[in-house]
Amino acid sequence: MESIKNKELKFLGRVKALRGQVVQISCETDYRPAVRELLLAEDDHDTHMEVYSYSDDHTINALLLSPVDSVSRYTRVVTTGGQISIPVGEGVLGRVMNLYGQPQDEKGLIKAKALRSIYTEADDSDKFKASELKIQDTGIKAIDFFAPLPRGGKLGIIGGAGVGKTVLLTELMHNIQQEKNTISIFAGIGERIREGYELWQTLESSGLIEKTAMIMGNVNENAAVRFRVAWAASALAEHFRDEEKKDVLFFVDNMFRFAQAGGELSTLLDNIPSEFGYQPTLQTEVAQFENRIKSTANRYITSVQTIYVPSDELTNPVVTTTLPHLDAALVLSRDVAQEGRLPAIDPFRSQSSIVTKEALGEMHYVAVTKAVELLNQYNRLHRIVAIVGEEELSLENRKAYHRAQQLINYMTQPFFSAEIHTGRKGAFVKREDLVKDVCDIITGSFDDVVADKFKFIGNLKDAGIRSEGK
Repeated sequence: MESIKNKELKFLGRVKALRGQVVQISCETDYRPAVRELLLAEDDHDTHMEVYSYSDDHTINALLLSPVDSVSRYTRVVTTGGQISIPVGEGVLGRVMNLYGQPQDEKGLIKAKALRSIYTEADDSDKFKASELKIQDTGIKAIDFFAPLPRGGKLGIIGGAGVGKTVLLTELMHNIQQEKNTISIFAGIGERIREGYELWQTLESSGLIEKTAMIMGNVNENAAVRFRVAWAASALAEHFRDEEKKDVLFFVDNMFRFAQAGGELSTLLDNIPSEFGYQPTLQTEVAQFENRIKSTANRYITSVQTIYVPSDELTNPVVTTTLPHLDAALVLSRDVAQEGRLPAIDPFRSQSSIVTKEALGEMHYVAVTKAVELLNQYNRLHRIVAIVGEEELSLENRKAYHRAQQLINYMTQPFFSAEIHTGRKGAFVKREDLVKDVCDIITGSFDDVVADKFKFIGNLKDAGIRSEGK
């Protein structure tokens, strides 16, 4: 690793004991490394350790960032005098790397103009101006209508296993990465190697990889590596925001795995867990990470984060801890997914801080309000229809029921990232077309059209439902 080759390594001491991923090192010199300083095995510079704390004046507790069989008692340890650093700059775009900036895509060495510590402190001196609020169009109807994302804000995609979190995140990467002077950072935290490889293939085939840097800490890595990948990715985002003067799209998959890795480390370090079994420092760790990926007065960092929910339980501490940092939250429903309606977004539990008349404009705001009322009415009527049939409803209720079915089907959408699996061409829907379509559905302009025709389409004009002059 180039960052290590250029450092003067000094002998520090020997490994005294090893417990899981916590290494006790006995110092045999007068030098005392700082917390977070990077240490190496003297005879194997691929064996990394990081200073965590001191047991006494001569004993260091360090986190082992390499496989546990890479060290043994009496292994000689040297210090780098610095922290974990990653390459930054244009040279990382189009590349996949690990925590140390080493390439994982078999494309040769990563050519970077500088190295940056992954522990850069968040700067509060240059805050984002609320008056510059803009809506980030994603092209995905259910998001842009029910839970729009402010540019420079944070979006959480919340759901259990198998409801489409990663697919939705991949589609968002495809749709909003097209803008000029914008690059993407992807942090893969604790997810399967297969999922990372499939995402890389999707970005390669679409040509989007050239504007993307991927930092991976897969599920097979130890907890310390998975936990630190979040810091490495945020350091890269900060560099592009502050030094390269670019807007950044920051994608995280998965925040639950980030918290889980922190919990594993906390257990190894003998910290007493909280009431729900998580580390007592969960709130601090999430806050530190979220505060680093903020927008400034000059440049945006727009973040999309998936949050896995064990057993579909939205009261999970990881969810409740992350939610206050988000500007918009998409809750994915297993019931909706099982009905084959994708994306499986629950409009009642999804929310956005900018669903206001001032931010969206009166037409969109009124449309959202009426759409939610219509869907609430549909839920009440659906229970009646399941028992006695739709024919037993009054004429007005039948109209409302039919329009709600049209609206529900209209919020499904073919994805560009899923074309190879579904055979349906992806669709990007502009917000102005979306709002106009929803308004016309709610007011009954298409009462004579069967609801099934609204499934998996883009806007109504492209689907042939709306005529040219209508």
